[in-house]
Amino acid sequence: MNYLSDSYVEETRFGFWFLRSHTWQHHVLRVAINDLRGLFSDALPENPVLLDAGCGQGKSFGHLRQTFAPQRLIGVDADPHSLELSAEEATRLGLDVELIGSDCATLNVVDASVDLLFCHQTFHHLVEQEKALAEFYRVLKPGGYLLFAESTEAYIDTWVIRWLFRHPMHVQKSAAQYLQMIRGQGFEFGECNVSYPYLWWSRSKDFGLLERFGVRKPKPFGEREETLVNVVARKPLEGDR
Repeated sequence: MNYLSDSYVEETRFGFWFLRSHTWQHHVLRVAINDLRGLFSDALPENPVLLDAGCGQGKSFGHLRQTFAPQRLIGVDADPHSLELSAEEATRLGLDVELIGSDCATLNVVDASVDLLFCHQTFHHLVEQEKALAEFYRVLKPGGYLLFAESTEAYIDTWVIRWLFRHPMHVQKSAAQYLQMIRGQGFEFGECNVSYPYLWWSRSKDFGLLERFGVRKPKPFGEREETLVNVVARKPLEGDR
């Protein structure tokens, strides 16, 4: 069955290849997971149920296991071929991963059943972002955490990214707009739970080369348009509402 729908923009051939690359796994995915781990204010849930929303080809599974030690790992993706590759990756790693073919806007997951929901570089592919975020909130347990790592419009709307990848441009957002949307859904987080990574690959106009060679200095935080935003946001406990 094909789970792709109008609510998701499929990746290009280059994008599909890039998601299998060393650069993606070690300079993008691993770095984001490590950064998200450092944004927790409280202790991690023990033996959590962890859902990877938009798991793609499963390259996150090993990093998620090492960092969060889930007792149950669920991978959700709308693309059947990606799910096949995720199954192969899980087998290669010796992991028992429950794979679900589902769009993020209509998750086939039980209410309040997830402790950690990992959404990495998936949201900017989604057309129905508000519905997806509501679904994330629904499936998380009270006190559960959304681990959100995303590129902003300032990065997605550059000629390099437009040329190599495919995205629904009308829903792209700034870092502030993403944070506002997450808070508006009911999630809680403070400044200590948010980071704005300034990484070489996210500066697609020159990939940081001018700064690396000393041609210009990087703009300090607050004076630049952020290209990445990471946040660990908590679904309130029932008594906190």
